[in-house]
Amino acid sequence: MTRRRSTPLTIAMLAALAYFLLPLLWLVVASTKSTQDLFTTFGLWFSRAPQLLTNAQDTLTHNGGVFVQWLVNTVLYAVVSAVGAALLAAAAGYGFAKYRFRGHGAAFNLVIGAVMVPATALAIPTYLLFAEVGLVNTPWAIILPSLINPFGLYLMRIYAQDAVPDSLIEAARIDGASEGRIFLQIALKLLGPGLVTVLLFTLVATWNNYFLPLIMLNDPGLYPVTVGLASWAAQAQNGGAGASSEMMPLVVTGSLLSVIPLVVAFLLLQRYWQSGLATGAVKQ
Repeated sequence: MTRRRSTPLTIAMLAALAYFLLPLLWLVVASTKSTQDLFTTFGLWFSRAPQLLTNAQDTLTHNGGVFVQWLVNTVLYAVVSAVGAALLAAAAGYGFAKYRFRGHGAAFNLVIGAVMVPATALAIPTYLLFAEVGLVNTPWAIILPSLINPFGLYLMRIYAQDAVPDSLIEAARIDGASEGRIFLQIALKLLGPGLVTVLLFTLVATWNNYFLPLIMLNDPGLYPVTVGLASWAAQAQNGGAGASSEMMPLVVTGSLLSVIPLVVAFLLLQRYWQSGLATGAVKQ
C-alpha cells in the first residue's frame, strides 16, 4: 500500500518547522556577533568575524560570574520542582485511577477545573500567602508552587488506568504487599514513561517561569536566568549607548546558553516523553 502525499499538510508542517526553528537560528547567529554587528548585519547570517567564544566568556564572567549563579539557581528550581511534581502527580493519579472513595468524582472534577486556571492568576495570592509565613525571597517561594501540576495529575490518572493492571495489584495484595509498597515497587516502574512526561513538562515550565520569580525574589543572587537576563536587558535599554554596547551581546548569548540544557534534556528523554504522550490515547 503506497502512501499518498498531501501537499497542504507538507506546507503546513514546513511552516510550523520554520516558525519554531527560525528564532532558534537567529539566537545562534546573533550570539556570534558584536553589538555593532547585531544592528548592521543580516539577522539570519553570521558576521565576518564571529565571536561566539568571546561572547560566551564575557557572559559567564560578567559581574563576578553572576550568570553562572543564575543558571545554578534555575537548575535547582527546575529539577527539584520537576521531580517533586512528577512524583506527586504519579501518586495522586494512581490513587484516582485505582481507588474509589467518597467525593472521588468531585475531587477529580476539581482537578480538571484547576487545569483551566492560568498560573499567573494565582501568582499574587501565592505571594500574599508566602509573605505571611516568611517564604518570600527564598528558593521555596519558587519550588513549592511549582510542585502542584493539575495537568500532570490528569495525565498520570489516564496513564495509570491502563498502565497498571488491576490483576497485578490484586496479586501483590494476596502476596501480602502493603499499598505503599505496591505503588513504590510495582506501579511506579510501570508509570515510568508518564512520569518522565510530567517531569519534562514541569521542568520546561519552571525553567521558563518569569512572572513568579519576578514577584517572589528581590535578591539578585536568587534570580533564575529568566529574571536575570531581563534585568540585563533593562540595563541595556536604559543605561545609554555605553551600557547597550556592553550588555546586548551578553543578553543574547545568555539566552542561547540557557536554552542548551533544555535541548539536552529533551534529546535524552524524548523516547520516554513520546511514549508517555501516546499511552492512554487509545483505550485498551
